Amino acid sequence: MKKWIKGIGIFALGLLLVVTLTACGKNDSSSNKAHLKTSGTLTIGLEGTFAPYSYRENGKLTGFEVELGKAIAKKADLKAKFVPTKWDSLIAGVGDGKFDVALNNITITKARQKKYAFSTPYIYSRTVLITKKDNTDINSVNDIKGKKIAVGTGTDNAVQAEKYGAKILPSSEFSNTLALIEQGRAEGTLNSREALLSYLKDNPNADLKYKLVPTSKIQSAKIAALIAKDNPGLTKKVNKALKELRADGTLEKLSDKYFTSNITEK
Repeated sequence: MKKWIKGIGIFALGLLLVVTLTACGKNDSSSNKAHLKTSGTLTIGLEGTFAPYSYRENGKLTGFEVELGKAIAKKADLKAKFVPTKWDSLIAGVGDGKFDVALNNITITKARQKKYAFSTPYIYSRTVLITKKDNTDINSVNDIKGKKIAVGTGTDNAVQAEKYGAKILPSSEFSNTLALIEQGRAEGTLNSREALLSYLKDNPNADLKYKLVPTSKIQSAKIAALIAKDNPGLTKKVNKALKELRADGTLEKLSDKYFTSNITEK
């Protein structure tokens, strides 16, 4: 009787171990699998109106993040499908499953990390201090105290300008801001290096100069792909692709093409 009971106990324990290991195997497999809206396709949300990141040229969608999206998909053996979406619906669209990933110059923030996952950064956005070429009064962010600095109301650039004691001149459009500086109506501005490099690419004769603000003064913003939190397999796949694209020089090549400088390095 005791041997029989002992045998049942050993059998039950063995069965429990098999079930447990099988369950663990399924969980591991699930966590490594990339869940896609459409099998074999990486569906990418972006604005499509935000040059040089994503925009239309002769009716065709192009730009830094369009080419990046295609490159990521290719590395992952997937087709890339782009879904142009307005900014106010873009991030929520990932959570709602309208697309697998959003590529739209999205900054990693603590608030967003609570709801979404991010890939490793593919852009490190640095702040630049922009002035007219003949300006000798402003050589660092510390020099903007009491100076008339044009920035968009409510932007992080405005917060930083106020922090360093600037007199704020509200200006929402970047091109208008730069025009104010060239006209002498503003003494400078703070904005992203990428925005200025893109502008200078199209306006090489602009009467402007710039200096990178040290990260000890204004931290760089990390730009990454935004992915649903419950899709760790896709996050791993995108990270693997980005690692390969960084190693083979694709990130730098695309950066030079659209910004004339490498904005993908820290």
